[in-house]
Amino acid sequence: MTALREPARAARPTPVRRPRRFPSLAGAARESRIVFWLTLAAIAITASIMVFPNVIPINALVVPLLLGSLLLGPRQLPWFVVFVMVGLMLALTRQSVIQIRTVIAVAIVFLLSFIILLTSFRRSRLGVAGVLGESMLVDLRDRILGQGGIPELPHGWYAESALRSAGGTPFAGDFIVATTSPGGERLEVVVVDVSGKGEQAGTRALLLSGAFGGLLTALDPAHFLPSANNYLLRQQWEEGFATAVHLSLQLDTGAFEVRTAGHPPAIQLAAGSGRWAVLETEGPILGLIEGADFPCVRGELRRGDALLLYTDGMVETRRRDIGLGIDRMVGQAERLLRGEFDGGAARLVEALGSQNDDRALLLVHRR
Repeated sequence: MTALREPARAARPTPVRRPRRFPSLAGAARESRIVFWLTLAAIAITASIMVFPNVIPINALVVPLLLGSLLLGPRQLPWFVVFVMVGLMLALTRQSVIQIRTVIAVAIVFLLSFIILLTSFRRSRLGVAGVLGESMLVDLRDRILGQGGIPELPHGWYAESALRSAGGTPFAGDFIVATTSPGGERLEVVVVDVSGKGEQAGTRALLLSGAFGGLLTALDPAHFLPSANNYLLRQQWEEGFATAVHLSLQLDTGAFEVRTAGHPPAIQLAAGSGRWAVLETEGPILGLIEGADFPCVRGELRRGDALLLYTDGMVETRRRDIGLGIDRMVGQAERLLRGEFDGGAARLVEALGSQNDDRALLLVHRR
């Protein structure tokens, strides 16, 4: 019998593996190119001064110095400054007449070089160049603000957050973390006020926002504040305390739970009566007492009801007690949110609080 042969299979092309580029090698190559072009520019400027001493001023070497302070890392920058200073001394030897004006220009360049060296020594603690360090800070700021983004809610629900930092800086000690359960039936939100304000509290706020975001997603509502309290106690910071208000809202029924930790109470609007009510809750500040208990206030958001969570920067100032501040915020809420809740959080933040304190507010409304 003739054996049946299987049809020949088409040969599969061998996948071509592209060489993998490691980020560290790419960064080193980029730094080498920057050093090369800056060195070439410094040599060109020095040669131009030596050839045309009466045309090109000697302080033209300030240009590569400033570019180096912005683009070079702390390892390359000191050597580049020394290199430019050597070029300055060479250019000085070709000056036909050394006037007082020339001496002052050289002194200014030396002073600027000294300032750049001091700056590079301070940057050595971080290990990045000036522009890269600024981009890292911008990324940190965006991450803090991104934590406060409200996830998409089902039809019939509206939520908005607003944040303002002390002095208008992009870093704040107040932050908001919001998430929904895997099935989307529950909204979890925490509004936190870290000790300090502005840039001083920005780094702690970044760390806590990431930690609280993980805890908020992984734990039951009753266990969140105790776990956050234990986390802060383990940090052992000198100013390691924070206040918080935690909201757990069932989006299918409107039932909610509110717990506070040394934080101003939440405020609820009852659409039937048109009145705002303060939800009194008492809990200790996070990071001070081990094994603390955080009582819970339960309620329900019906059609037309709303809920406000906020930080003390909204209601407390040096000249005004927090109780009077809450009364004032209730009055502003009745006036600014009457029949129009869209954009209400931003309107309240702009109308209330001190410009010298961090402010954060969350508005939840059931349409």
